[in-house]
Amino acid sequence: MNDHSTTKPLLILSKIAVRFFLILWSLVVLYPVLWTFLTSLKDNQQVMLGKPWDFPSVFRFENYANVWSRANFGDYFFNSIIVTVSSTLLSLIMAATTAYILARFTFKARGLFYFVYVASMMIPTTLGLIPLFFLLGDMNLSNSLFGLTLVYSVGTIGILPFGIFFLVGFFKTLPRELEEAATIDGSTLYGVFFKIMLPLSKPGLITVGIMNALTVWNEYIMATVLINDPMKYTIPVGIAIMQGEMQYRTEWGPLFAGLSISMIPVIVMYVLYQRQITGGLTAGALKG
Repeated sequence: MNDHSTTKPLLILSKIAVRFFLILWSLVVLYPVLWTFLTSLKDNQQVMLGKPWDFPSVFRFENYANVWSRANFGDYFFNSIIVTVSSTLLSLIMAATTAYILARFTFKARGLFYFVYVASMMIPTTLGLIPLFFLLGDMNLSNSLFGLTLVYSVGTIGILPFGIFFLVGFFKTLPRELEEAATIDGSTLYGVFFKIMLPLSKPGLITVGIMNALTVWNEYIMATVLINDPMKYTIPVGIAIMQGEMQYRTEWGPLFAGLSISMIPVIVMYVLYQRQITGGLTAGALKG
């Protein structure tokens, strides 16, 4: 009885401590987001002379229209959408098929292939810049969104090796009895994969897809080196160019409006798929 009366207050205190920490951490994460959004609605005078947390005296929503049209931010945004969606889908297809083979089939070089894919995640991105630059030039793919998409898809920034590493562990958690039953019913290998295993691995695919999309959406180095046409810049490169220009023209409101726009897809993805991300990470870690 005494043990029970002692344990209950400790559990309550531990819950309070955990919730306090989570609330504090949420405030730390939300601080720069809210500050960026508030600054995007201010005019230059209030940004320079006012206090950082002052509410805008006049809500300058025209900052968003100005940065979208005059600063070509609309082009940067759609370029990033095209590259991110295309490279994520392509890398998911390659990662899922490769991971399924490595997880379900036994052959002599399986361990070697898996080791090569995992080890490639440790290679710094900058080591591939010069070879990729000349390779894309020889293939007439330099300065093109298609070439940049291929570079992202094949894992130069690590999204394909990470997808394979994660999905191998995820496929190992799926029961083999489903494959055996489908094979007995006359299903082919492709039918088993596309009709049974791929739908069952949806949480893992969503997790890998969002991780890949975030990586590509924020990637700067490759896009800077491989793209030199201003109309083909992605958002990270465009924001860097805008920062260099607007800080001398004292247009801080439009600059922070561009930053706010660039955060919207990331926030929307997380809000829509946060449960799938959590479930996918949990399942993928069981036999990783």
